[in-house]
Amino acid sequence: MHLGDGRQLVVGAAILAGDPPYQQVLATCRSAPASLAGLWEFPGGKVESGEREVDALVRECEEELGLVIDVGERVGPDTPTADGLMLLRVYTASVISGDLDLSEHSAARWLAYDELDSVPWIAADQPVVAALAVLMAAEDR
Repeated sequence: MHLGDGRQLVVGAAILAGDPPYQQVLATCRSAPASLAGLWEFPGGKVESGEREVDALVRECEEELGLVIDVGERVGPDTPTADGLMLLRVYTASVISGDLDLSEHSAARWLAYDELDSVPWIAADQPVVAALAVLMAAEDR
């Protein structure tokens, strides 16, 4: 779905697992395009025309990861991609069912609060990582 300013809306899932203080989030490593290969992100993808954001996120996670998710609240700010052509919006989520399939990504890791900075995040995801760190730290208390 294109926004009024012409940018494509992209949604991502901060898939959370475990009980505090063991809360973890799923991060996936891009395999393409070459400019993003090796960088980490929250899985997700483009919102199609006429599609609700939540429905797009459920569809993308099932297609890309083989996971059926339950989408929660938004986390972090809307963030433009480096090229300015897309706007990223991230939601928390949890896995309902499925087995992790990495056909679309080169790797995946469950990261604990103190591991969030252990991978190189895509620039658009970095403000969300910061907001997620606050959320995960609050859940640890």
